[in-house]
Amino acid sequence: MFFGGTGDLAYRKLYPSLFNLYKKGNLRTHFAVLGTSRQTMTDDKFRAAIKKSLADSGNRADSKEASDFISHFYYQAHDVTDTAHYSVLKDAAEKLDKKYKLQGNRIFYLSMAPQFFGTIAQDLKTQGLMSTNKDAFNRLVIEKPFGRDYDSAKQLNDALSKSFEEEQIFRIDHYLGKEMIQNIEALRFGNTLVESLWNNRYIDNIQVTLSEKLGVEERASYYDNSGALRDMVQNHIMQIVSLLAMEQPVAFTDTDIRAEKVKALRSLRVYNVADAATNFVRGQYGAIDNQPDYRHEDNVPHDSTTETFVAGKLLFDNYRWSGTPFYVRTGKMLADKFTRVDVVFKKPLVDIFAFPQSQSTPLAANVLTIFVEPHAGFSLQLNAKTADAGFQTEPIKLDYMVDAAKSAETPEPYERLLHDVLKGDGTNFSSWPEVSYAWKFVDQIRRVWDLQEPQFPNYTPHSMGPAAAEELIQRDHREWIYRLNK
Repeated sequence: MFFGGTGDLAYRKLYPSLFNLYKKGNLRTHFAVLGTSRQTMTDDKFRAAIKKSLADSGNRADSKEASDFISHFYYQAHDVTDTAHYSVLKDAAEKLDKKYKLQGNRIFYLSMAPQFFGTIAQDLKTQGLMSTNKDAFNRLVIEKPFGRDYDSAKQLNDALSKSFEEEQIFRIDHYLGKEMIQNIEALRFGNTLVESLWNNRYIDNIQVTLSEKLGVEERASYYDNSGALRDMVQNHIMQIVSLLAMEQPVAFTDTDIRAEKVKALRSLRVYNVADAATNFVRGQYGAIDNQPDYRHEDNVPHDSTTETFVAGKLLFDNYRWSGTPFYVRTGKMLADKFTRVDVVFKKPLVDIFAFPQSQSTPLAANVLTIFVEPHAGFSLQLNAKTADAGFQTEPIKLDYMVDAAKSAETPEPYERLLHDVLKGDGTNFSSWPEVSYAWKFVDQIRRVWDLQEPQFPNYTPHSMGPAAAEELIQRDHREWIYRLNK
C-alpha cells in the first residue's frame, strides 16, 4: 500500500523498481499494489499513470508483461488525517488479500511528508489495517527526513513505535542501495589483505566526498529548511562512515551488521563548542555567469543562512580508529557530480630511496579509492620504479571499473531496497539507534553554527567549496585526494 501513490518519487523510482522485480520473478502472481492520495482517480486512470511511469523509465510499457504487471495496481482516494477513511482502505485491502491470496502479508510505504507518519502509523493499527494473522508480516517503509534534530526524530520514532516494532520499520536511505556502498563490506571482510590493514596503525585518514554539480533547483523550499548538514551529513554520509568504521560482525545478518554500526557511532566523538567550530566548516555558493547565487534562487529568502556545503573532521574514540580522522565533504554547485571514498595509508616510516645524493621525489601515500558514482569501481595507488635510468619512483594505479554491460545489469538502489523489504532484510536500512547517534552528533554542529552569523556566499560555483574546507585539512598537514588541479 503506497501512501502518496501519485507522487513524483513513486512514478520516477518506486513503480519502475517494482516492475524490474516483477521481470526478474521476485514478484509474479501473489501481490497487489494499492495506491492512495487525496486525488480522486479511477483504477484505470491510475494504471495509465503507471504505464507512463514505466515508459518514461525506458521499459516496454505496451508489452504483455507490463500489462500483466499493471493489472495488479488499484487506487483509492484517501485523506490520511480522517480516521473514518481508513475503513475504506481496510475493505479494499481485504478484498485484494482474498483475490491475490496474499495470506495477510502487508507493506505500508509512506512516500509523503513526515509530519503524517505518526498519524498514519497510529490509524493503521487502531483502524485494523494491520494484519492479525500470526504467520503474516506487517512492514512500514518511510522516506527521510527522519526528523530535523534528535528531539523531533525521537518524537517521530516514539509515534511509530506505538504501532510497529523496530524490526518492522524500514527507514530508506537510497545510498545504502548503491552497488559500491554495499561493496564496502565485501571489500573489507572478504579480503584479508584489506581488513588486516584497516586500522589506525596503517591508515592515515579516510575521506568521503559527495559532490553535486547542480544547485537546489525545484527543491529550494525544502532545502532551505534543511541545508547540507541535515540533508546529506546526518544520513547518507553518517551511514557510509559507519560502514567504513564498524568492526567485523559475528555473521552477515541485518541484526549483527546493525549492532556493529551502532557500536561505531557510539564511539564517534561528539564535539564541544570549541571543537565543533574548529572541525566543521560550511559554505553557500555565490553567482557565476547566468547562475544566481543561492540567495537569489527561486523560493529562497534573500537573507538565507542555509549552508549548501559542509566539510568536517570526524574522530572515533575506540581502539581501531583512535587518532585516525575521517574527513567528509558535500555540497551543491561543485565541480562535478560524484561520490567517492579515499582511504589514505600511512607512508613508510623510513623512505630508503631518499638518500642524500638521490634526486628521487618523496614517496606518495598508498591510496585505495572506492568510486561509488557516476562510475563504479576501485583504484589502488602504489609506488613503483620508473623506466628511466637511475632509480626514481612514481605512483601508479591499479584500477578496476565496472564495465558498461555490468553496469546496465546492476539494480537501481530502490530496486534493491524494495527487494530487501519484501524479504524482511533490514541490513541496508537505518535502525533507530543509528539515526539517534547521528542526530546527536549533527545537533552539536548545528547549535554552534546557530550562534554565529556566516559570511555568505563564500565559494564559487564549479569549485570544490570554500577555502575553509582546504584549510580544515591542511591544518592537519594533509590534503584532499580529489582536487581540481589533479
